Amino acid sequence: MSISGGCQCGAVRFSADSLGASSICHCRMCQKATGGFFGPYVDMVDFAWTHGTPKYFQSSEAVRRGFCGDCGSHLSFESKGQVGIAIGALDDPELAPPATQLVFPEKLSYVDHLGELPAWVNPKTGQDAQTTFSAVRSRQHPDQD
Repeated sequence: MSISGGCQCGAVRFSADSLGASSICHCRMCQKATGGFFGPYVDMVDFAWTHGTPKYFQSSEAVRRGFCGDCGSHLSFESKGQVGIAIGALDDPELAPPATQLVFPEKLSYVDHLGELPAWVNPKTGQDAQTTFSAVRSRQHPDQD
């Protein structure tokens, strides 16, 4: 299996032979599940949990969502035998650029303009985010098995 990923703390890891369709979903359930503006997912082909297993929340009669019980990372959208993995949970999220979007009335009005936002600058020092936070050391599991 060549595609891998997992949660922030490394308690849950997964792999797949390849990726399928990728999309973002604007429904309110995806917003709440991810804590983001939308849910970004990619279908997995020949998927397996390789270390640990997620806990689940049944968000509707058709969908259950997997997350790490230790660090809380959102991991999956599972329905009718299909597993969609949160794109950000992949070790290399660049492998899954969204190809389509599921548009619902809950789509936030400002999402289409996010790319127009200016880069953040520290109001106290005038430094960009990379410089301001350069001393911060991640405690996340590395993006590899």
